[in-house]
Amino acid sequence: MSTLRLNLVQSDIIWENPPANIARTESLLTHAPHADIILLPEMWSTGFTMHPENAAEDATGHALSWMMEYARTSNAVIAGSMATRHHGRFYNRFYWAFPDGHLEWYDKKHLFSYGGEDKPYTAGTTQVSIEIKGWNIMPIVCYDLRFPAWCRNRNDYDLLVVVANWPVPRIHHWDALVRARAIENQCYVTAVNRVGSDGNGLQYTGHSSVYNMNGDLLHTLKEQEGVIPAVLNKEELNEYRNTYKFLQDQDVFEF
Repeated sequence: MSTLRLNLVQSDIIWENPPANIARTESLLTHAPHADIILLPEMWSTGFTMHPENAAEDATGHALSWMMEYARTSNAVIAGSMATRHHGRFYNRFYWAFPDGHLEWYDKKHLFSYGGEDKPYTAGTTQVSIEIKGWNIMPIVCYDLRFPAWCRNRNDYDLLVVVANWPVPRIHHWDALVRARAIENQCYVTAVNRVGSDGNGLQYTGHSSVYNMNGDLLHTLKEQEGVIPAVLNKEELNEYRNTYKFLQDQDVFEF
């Protein structure tokens, strides 16, 4: 399929309150166009909590159940990360809920030790590829964005998706890194951040964005809540890669 339609949801997450965040997300999506994929921020149902013993859900939790039902009724994949409890451990898990009821996920590899995320959560160990309508997609979460070797495109993905709670003091890093990942990996990048403030006292200013494989900014949303619709074109991506065959000369990193 040559095009892929996305809605990026930039929300002001209510602290550790999944029902309120579900309602807020539904409200933001009320007038959004139909999409193949709906992307929510990191820990979209709770905010970036370091108390997963109070906030984490298992596979039967309210927020994940809502994602699965919304995917079914909207006929779209809905994706976002959540504080998750699994086999006695906590993960920052990036779920992908499909309309047919199946789930895929990626566990955040690089936990934000500066903010103490490495204490309550367990790091993932595996890169993941999601296939949707002929597009190969690599999901990452927030701090993963800082590590280009982990994000490296080995000619195995078309779209890099990052969801985050990236605060104001380092928002210029976010803007630079999202664009850099698009250029060096010759891929589309869709990056979803939040706005508002959280229970840690951190402020967020959005800057959710979509870049193409040349590093051109296609869409962005600054400090307000909202939905960014985007349409990505596979033919344009392939033409660019066939013209500029930079990926064939890359170094190899093994994990």
